Amino acid sequence: MSDKINIVIDTIGGDNGAYVCVKGALQGIKNHKDVKIFLTGHKSEIDLILGECEYNKDQIEVIDCSEEVSLNEPPVQAVREKKDSSLVVGLTLLKKGEADAFISAGSTGAILAGGQFVVGRAKGVKRTPLAHLLPTSGEPSLLLDCGANVDVKPEVLVQFAEMGSIYMKEVCGVKNPRVAVANVGLEEEKGNSLVKAAYSQLKTNKRVNFIGSIEARAIPYGKADVIVADGFVGNVIIKLYEGLSKMILRELKSAFLASFSSKLGAMLIKKSMKKTLRKFDASDKGGAPLLGLKGLVVKIHGNSKEGEVISAIDQCVSFVKNDVSGKIIKGFENSEE
Repeated sequence: MSDKINIVIDTIGGDNGAYVCVKGALQGIKNHKDVKIFLTGHKSEIDLILGECEYNKDQIEVIDCSEEVSLNEPPVQAVREKKDSSLVVGLTLLKKGEADAFISAGSTGAILAGGQFVVGRAKGVKRTPLAHLLPTSGEPSLLLDCGANVDVKPEVLVQFAEMGSIYMKEVCGVKNPRVAVANVGLEEEKGNSLVKAAYSQLKTNKRVNFIGSIEARAIPYGKADVIVADGFVGNVIIKLYEGLSKMILRELKSAFLASFSSKLGAMLIKKSMKKTLRKFDASDKGGAPLLGLKGLVVKIHGNSKEGEVISAIDQCVSFVKNDVSGKIIKGFENSEE
């Protein structure tokens, strides 16, 4: 692996435009002197933002793209037809080995399609899940799949568990990640046919530290390090998580501003409260990598701001330095196609 880490950032597709991507990239190269960032998108717009900033020009390269992939067009068709879009151009750099990672806030469907058709799955990987770190009362837990694969077979959940374990070991430093399957109860006989079959296979799998089922109410307490689910269940969990977090933060703010005494109390606990609430800040988690590809593709929220772009860059650096993609590929290279 080269000493230089090359990361592509797609500047088109996010709700907040190219500005947050460029500003996040500039902070990212300040944090990591060994990183070079390729910004794909409209060169005139990107150059206008860069012109207002001081930065190491050796660490930034702009690639002009004439096409865009919008949220309301068929993802597969867009990826196949729009070869000069910021999304496809960036993924092609990754496929060719000219980049080590790709970050985008664009269409989830297009990113998933591009990951499959442009970058390609690693040998032996049946499905590529979106993996997302969830805040808990302790250390974050990794949830996969978060929406890439709605219908899966039991052996696919087993592979998710194996990939998630590698991720938590190499990126988060968890020595022996506890793996659980999302379920409606703790007993082995609980759940639908998919969960029951996956449970049976996971409990005999020597490659993961399987601890059984986990109910949704236990997830926020960090009872497992890796949580596996099909994309439908996983997406419901993460959307509820995000909505509940925002609701709680809004209600707390309203309560703190309700009266003079509550405002005074808020001032007294401001420092410790900020530290606690930061756990629920998605921008600290760095986005959701699409695991099991031949290269690193990271999906960040469509409404991402500068902070999440910076965190995604940090995540990519850790991912690349620890060769997580390579370890997943090696782990599955002898698996059945």
